[in-house]
Amino acid sequence: MSGYRLMAVHAHPDDESSKGAATMARYADEGHQVLVVTLTGGERGDILNPAMDVADAEGRLPELRIQEMANAAKILGVDHVWLGFEDSGLPQGDPLPPLPDGCFAAIPLTEPTRRLVQQIREFKPEVMITYDENGGYPHPDHIRCHEVSMAAYEAAADPEYHPELGAPWEIQKVYYSHGFIRKRLETFRDALAAEGLPNPFAEWLDRWKTEQGDLMARVTTQVRCGEYFPIRDKALLAHETQIDPNGNFFAVPIEMQQKVWPTEEFELAKTRVKTTLPESDLFTGLGPAAG
Repeated sequence: MSGYRLMAVHAHPDDESSKGAATMARYADEGHQVLVVTLTGGERGDILNPAMDVADAEGRLPELRIQEMANAAKILGVDHVWLGFEDSGLPQGDPLPPLPDGCFAAIPLTEPTRRLVQQIREFKPEVMITYDENGGYPHPDHIRCHEVSMAAYEAAADPEYHPELGAPWEIQKVYYSHGFIRKRLETFRDALAAEGLPNPFAEWLDRWKTEQGDLMARVTTQVRCGEYFPIRDKALLAHETQIDPNGNFFAVPIEMQQKVWPTEEFELAKTRVKTTLPESDLFTGLGPAAG
């Protein structure tokens, strides 16, 4: 297969389908190689789809999430590997309770970095997608995903770092995926209002007024991928225990999304190549793709 190689590093199964999924589906369809690396198994997640909250589902959650991830990867047309770390769960309370012993966010960076470097040196991606320093939202596994990704970006290129893992590899560009953008939700709100439809994002938008600015100010790269939104949604729905088909992910009709906001947003965080911002392609500035 020809084309570039794109690696997307995610904290849990289902994150790959809610963050940059249409972009990955587009690139896979265009002949590029796309690999999703999932750092944890999502074992401490809750069942968020009421239809799946049945008697034995909670006890089978780890195996269900493995199958859901396999189904989603097939729908997106991407390859997938697990790194095998233990989900930390989302701490609740004030003060927050300590993290479980041995979970991903509680262990040192050393082993997760080593395992991700091995994947990088084997797959040899030109581009990597991960989360920003806030994790996209402050889940401890998402923040640790950022830390591990950035450490592995540096370490994979260092010939003195674990040479037994393979030859050094320099990732050319690293992007943060930005999905929950206030301007995007405001655009959807206005488009829905023009059609006489209710605003499903009122609570989120009210909270954003006090909790954070608009991440759109950080976006450097918008990838047009509207025709792949149905594939994105199908991949999301494959995570049956996590995604409520009646939830806000699906509140805006696909046709409206494709018309008023047909892109996914990224922030160029690291680059070893020259590029001109803003971009419309994660592979901008790279040399010829491998044959």
